[in-house]
Amino acid sequence: MSNILILGAGGQIAHWVIDRLTGARGIGLTLFLRHARKLRNKAPANARVVQGDVLDAAVLAQAMEGQDFVYANLTGTDIDGQARAVIAAMKAAHVKRLVFVTSLGIYDEVPGKFGEWNSTMIGEDLKPFRRAADAIESSSLDYTLLRPAWLQDEDEVDYEITEKGQPFKGTEVSRRSVADVIVKIIHSPTLYSHKSIGINKPGSDGDRPSFY
Repeated sequence: MSNILILGAGGQIAHWVIDRLTGARGIGLTLFLRHARKLRNKAPANARVVQGDVLDAAVLAQAMEGQDFVYANLTGTDIDGQARAVIAAMKAAHVKRLVFVTSLGIYDEVPGKFGEWNSTMIGEDLKPFRRAADAIESSSLDYTLLRPAWLQDEDEVDYEITEKGQPFKGTEVSRRSVADVIVKIIHSPTLYSHKSIGINKPGSDGDRPSFY
């Protein structure tokens, strides 16, 4: 049995991950979120729900017990503080594998006019995400950082990957595509180990996402 802790389980990407792991053989889920009512569907039979805040050390420590893998689908202006709380809880519980969703642009890796537009739209908001990424990369955890393009809700799985140090490609990607990457890592934990990867829809290059 592989025990998976999903932090921010009420999020839209997490919804697709939970859908894919519902009833999966050998997978036990712990769905951690601030408000249980925000789960988009009823919790599956192979899941338990924990209501709490990752900044509540006692609640997070209890949820972390017995886990093998942590997927963090968190956001907020305090995302760097949340990341440090997750790192501390994982180390205390001797949990090593982490997938953490951040944002495109944290390394100033988005080129051209889209990069300029992205910086204008969210440049200041990226600072705590960069601090979160730096904290995770400098930890002893076995991490994967995900940097999705601008998210859209097309019912499709269509994406390509860039790695840290490469120019970011494309402008957008579906939440379902990001979930597909996460599920693949859960099933094959060595995939993208100690990597920070960008995720975009092929052929979506432009000055901004198509929905803007």
